[in-house]
Amino acid sequence: MNGIMAASSNRIMLGPLVAAIDQGTSSTRFLVFNAKTAELLSHHQVEIKQSFPKEGWVEEDPKEILQSVYECMDRTCEKLTKLNIDISNIKAIGVTNQRETTIVWDKETGEPLYNAIVWLDLRTQSTVERLINKTPGRNKNHLKHKTGLPISTYFSAVKLRWLMDNVEKIHEAVLSHKAMFGTVDSWLIWCLTGGKKGGVHCTDVTNASRTMLFNIHTMDWDPELCTYFDIPMEILPKVRSSSEIYGLMKSGPLTGVPISGCLGDQSAALVGQMCFKDGQAKNTYGTGCFLLKNVGTKPVMSDHGLLTTVAYKLGRDKPAYYALEGSVAIAGAVVRWLKDNLGIIQTSSELEKLAADVGTSYGCYFVPAFSGLYAPYWEPSARGIICGLTQFTNRSHLAFAALEAVCFQTREILDAMNLDSGIHLAQLQVDGGMTSNRLLMQLQADILCIPVVKPSMPETTALGAAMAAGAAEGVSVWSLNPEDLTEVTSEKFEPQINPEESELRYARWKKAVQRAMNWETTEPVNNGNEETSIFSSVPLGFYILGSIFMLIGAKYIAGQK
Repeated sequence: MNGIMAASSNRIMLGPLVAAIDQGTSSTRFLVFNAKTAELLSHHQVEIKQSFPKEGWVEEDPKEILQSVYECMDRTCEKLTKLNIDISNIKAIGVTNQRETTIVWDKETGEPLYNAIVWLDLRTQSTVERLINKTPGRNKNHLKHKTGLPISTYFSAVKLRWLMDNVEKIHEAVLSHKAMFGTVDSWLIWCLTGGKKGGVHCTDVTNASRTMLFNIHTMDWDPELCTYFDIPMEILPKVRSSSEIYGLMKSGPLTGVPISGCLGDQSAALVGQMCFKDGQAKNTYGTGCFLLKNVGTKPVMSDHGLLTTVAYKLGRDKPAYYALEGSVAIAGAVVRWLKDNLGIIQTSSELEKLAADVGTSYGCYFVPAFSGLYAPYWEPSARGIICGLTQFTNRSHLAFAALEAVCFQTREILDAMNLDSGIHLAQLQVDGGMTSNRLLMQLQADILCIPVVKPSMPETTALGAAMAAGAAEGVSVWSLNPEDLTEVTSEKFEPQINPEESELRYARWKKAVQRAMNWETTEPVNNGNEETSIFSSVPLGFYILGSIFMLIGAKYIAGQK
């Protein structure tokens, strides 16, 4: 009896709760936090299948993504009920999502018209090359003054253009005014708020800023950009702030609860790490690796290959904050590749043990440019390379080299960020699934030569979405005032090798990156270095052909003797 009374009193003491949908590239999660203490109370996770129909293509099923959200929501609510926590205390839901991933659906049937094209996908490389070729001076930064982004396979506009050009159902739906476009947040919010029966078609400023159709100065869709990509503005979602009530849940155990927060996953992590001040930065280690630095209320353009993006806008009447971002396509994805493609590990956790067994890559360097290279190079023609192999190299060295690759890529971004801002980061705040790998965190500190700080509660992306939802006008159960924010406990990894050794390893990594460049191109011309066949040099061509004929002639004469 006393136990029941204690549970009952605990339930009352919890106060308001806020939930977050965290829809990532490899999994979906639903998490519930205490709005007063930021404590994670319960969560559930479901993996998402990725399909690779052709080389460089990456797709996911939008209906599976939606179903995974419902499943995570149901299971988490069941877990809370078992803990004697009243789910009616959940006052708001936030959404955070893999960015740039592109979905088109029929607004009358509610059915997706094609699989979601994932942000990593490379099928648009020829579209990108065509667009760059028609810009003055073949400049990939032609639209950067408006978008903050280079023309790249990474962003949604080129994926949407490909879908309109290559999928007949989408082409027809656009012509008949039935098509709706959205990134994953838009698809989820539309479905959860009613779908074809009055669902809300919206996105937030952080997700919109990753499409190449959004003007980061006017904070709205840009007619000139839409004309450039030949995309009708009527198919685009309405752009809203990251913290306001978009609509109410229309089904499931949380029917009637407002969806009131929306942030792209990297912006959500910035908020969850409480990087609200100009100059604060965080690095998230997920499928990819993303380093964001808050630069305040005025956008800063990078001269060193970084993106300028919208960090957050926490309310309709609140100012937008901007960030410099360095994006790495392959981080956690390299672990999945070693497991699924090479079979050298059975589980992700094995990688740390395997690498720790040798404690060195023994001169082996791994550049995992499976989707080209993102920041600071923006080189879609690069491909993955493993070099420095000897007969002594084994799978443990390769495992170590894979972890080092994540750290070297982060170092490249941090160097670019320091050059752009002129201020060197004193320490790096980190989060994401890979931060549970302690060897990786120590390697990162060693390669950066600065401390790496990891929060004890790793779910900062979901926390950021929950904070935005709970702080929204009309919900107001989570205060974002600096004095009200919960102190985050963390663990610090200090550098343990001398800077000279770190620099030597980094220099070799840079050498390996150069080997990976200009590997793949859709154009049958030169390889990007203006190198051509030796036969295109007339004198040299005549010389070699003449030598061949002389050799044949000599053999013929010798045979006659």
